[in-house]
Amino acid sequence: MSDLFARRRMLGRLSRLRLLLIAVGLVVVVTFGGWVVWFSSWVAVRNVEVVGARHIDVRELEQVAAVELGMPLARLDLSAVEGRLEQLPAVDVAVVERSWPHGVTIRITESTPVAALLDDGGYIALNAEGELFRQLPRGPSRLPVVRADQLEAERRAAALAEVAEVVSSLAPAIAAKVDHVEVASPDSIMLALRNGDQVEWGSAASSERKAVVLAALLHLDATVYDVRVPEQPATRS
Repeated sequence: MSDLFARRRMLGRLSRLRLLLIAVGLVVVVTFGGWVVWFSSWVAVRNVEVVGARHIDVRELEQVAAVELGMPLARLDLSAVEGRLEQLPAVDVAVVERSWPHGVTIRITESTPVAALLDDGGYIALNAEGELFRQLPRGPSRLPVVRADQLEAERRAAALAEVAEVVSSLAPAIAAKVDHVEVASPDSIMLALRNGDQVEWGSAASSERKAVVLAALLHLDATVYDVRVPEQPATRS
C-alpha cells in the first residue's frame, strides 16, 4: 500500500512539474515573440510603397510620411503617418497599412479640384477646403474659374475658402453652368454663368440653402439672380 501511495505522489509531482515547464515555456515563447515583433530588426521596415499618386511627387509623399526605415514594423504609428500626409492640400485621404514582414503601403486618394484660380495667366487647382494644390497645364474646360484680382493677398485665403464652399454646394448640373466666379471680398461672391447671366451670392453663409433657391430661380426668365438673402431672393432682367 505504501509503494502505491509513493508512486501516486511521484506521478502527482511529475504532473505538476510538467505543467510548470509548459507554463514557463509559454512565457518564454510569448516573451520572445513580443521581442521579435516590437524590438527586433527581423520584422523591421525595409521598404515603403506609395499607391494612387498620379499628380503628386512620390518622393515628396515619402518625405512627409517620414517612415523610419529599420524601425520595428509593429511600432509604426499608422494614424500619425496618415495625419501628416493629409496635411498636404493635394491629399484628400491617406491610408497606411503594414505589409508584413518588412513593408509599408501608403494608399493615396488625391484631392479633386472644385475650381481653378486664375493667377498670373496660369491656373491653380482649388480643393473643397479652399486650398490651392496643383498647377494645371491649361485652362480648365469644366471647372469654374476663380477671379480674385481685386483681393489683397492677406484676404485671399479666406476668400478662396468661401468660394470652395459655394462651388461645392452646387448640384453638378448647376455647377456645370458656371463659367467663372468673381470675388471682391469673402462676403462678395458673384457667379457668372456660361450664358452670360449672373448670380449674386454674397458670402458662403447658408450656401446649401442658396443653392436650392438658385435651382428654382433658374427656371425664371431673368439675367440676374440674387440669393444673398435666400429667404428673400430676387431676380432682374
